[in-house]
Amino acid sequence: MRRAGRIDYQIVTLSLGLLVFGLVMVYSASAIWADQRYHDSLYFLKRQALWILIGLPIMALLSRLDYNRLKEWIWPLLLLNAVSLLAVLFTSPVGGARRWIRFGPLGFQPAEFTKLILVLFLADYIDRKRSKVDSALKGLAVPWAVMGIFLGLIALEPDLGTPVLIFLIASITLFIGGARARYVLGVIACAVPVLAYEILRYPYRRQRLAHFLQPWSDPRGSGYQIVQSMLAVGSGGWFGRGLGSSQIKLMYLPAPHTDFIFPIIAEELGLLGSLGLPLLFAVLFTRGMRIARTAPNLFGELLASGISVWIVLQAYFNIAMSIGLLPTKGVPLPFFSSGGSSILVTLAGIGILLSISRQCSRTVAIS
Repeated sequence: MRRAGRIDYQIVTLSLGLLVFGLVMVYSASAIWADQRYHDSLYFLKRQALWILIGLPIMALLSRLDYNRLKEWIWPLLLLNAVSLLAVLFTSPVGGARRWIRFGPLGFQPAEFTKLILVLFLADYIDRKRSKVDSALKGLAVPWAVMGIFLGLIALEPDLGTPVLIFLIASITLFIGGARARYVLGVIACAVPVLAYEILRYPYRRQRLAHFLQPWSDPRGSGYQIVQSMLAVGSGGWFGRGLGSSQIKLMYLPAPHTDFIFPIIAEELGLLGSLGLPLLFAVLFTRGMRIARTAPNLFGELLASGISVWIVLQAYFNIAMSIGLLPTKGVPLPFFSSGGSSILVTLAGIGILLSISRQCSRTVAIS
């Protein structure tokens, strides 16, 4: 009889700890804003808690499922995601972008799910074509073509931050899977002119880049958000103002509970408190890569690597963006930023990581 693998309690504890920490900070960052707009200071806390309650059973279900069975769903998921990305282009714009599909009061962002679905696709493709991955034409043309379609659809929303993030995740996953460094670097070199063109074709992107380089040149205009964010981070000092005592959230920073939640953390908990967050993500990454190294097959190794790289790279992207090290883009902080799509897809990724870990421990037990 096959023995069931053990649950990875380190991943579970880290994930639950980040979720609880995130809930506290969502409430702290959003209470005043929610009260002003919805006359309910708990509005965003309740919504975030609801998404977590939906996401946790998904995580538990995926952790119990043999991750190898996910191969059967990759192409249907790719097709569904492509249709969703097309459909979102015909929705009403919100803030100048078409990124949400709404069903009554609830909505989701298809681009958030693209991250996990493309990691699944790449892990499966490399596993099936492992002997051809070191060939630029026979091995890498297909995955890059598929990636190009999805990244192009997301770019049409318009959204530049998510395609750049997914492109980097894919490049790292392909390299881990055996693609030659010169081929990966060659594709990155070819992508640089495309990125430059996408930045230059939109005036607001040119302004965003200019104010990233010189944020204080227009502190009340297009540089307002990043300036306020940096002021919040700097005013926290070593130990912070105290939980709930942020000043920047008092209607100075738009929607501080979403992509710019890290400055609230830094202002209230200080440098020492905010440094704990990237350290927690570093521990999560280390544990995820350890699961990848002990995975029973190449598919599991690449899947665990891709999920770990995705979650942690996105977290560092968000933190770097909010402290002025990268241009501002709509990249949520995993486990923290208010939003159902980010929470659901992150917990789904953690569930798959737990499934791979269970298979690792099962293999050890049987051997």
